[in-house]
Amino acid sequence: MMAATELTALVAQKTVDARGTSCPGPILAAKKGIVEVKVGEVMAVLSTDSGTKKDLPAWANKMGHEFLGVLDEQGYFKCYIKRMK
Repeated sequence: MMAATELTALVAQKTVDARGTSCPGPILAAKKGIVEVKVGEVMAVLSTDSGTKKDLPAWANKMGHEFLGVLDEQGYFKCYIKRMK
């Protein structure tokens, strides 16, 4: 996991906005979005569902991607995933 300062400096090649959806919405959005980024690139997932903070790292791990961390923004979370395969 990266430090918040590192995450803030990250530039995501794709941002998926799943705000306003609850589980499994953010995971489905991430699943759909990850195919649009190249291996080694970063995708950000925006979510208002606090469950995403534990669900997304588990999904990324299961799929073989690297979960980089979560930033708490004003009223939502920004999760970063690096596509590994």
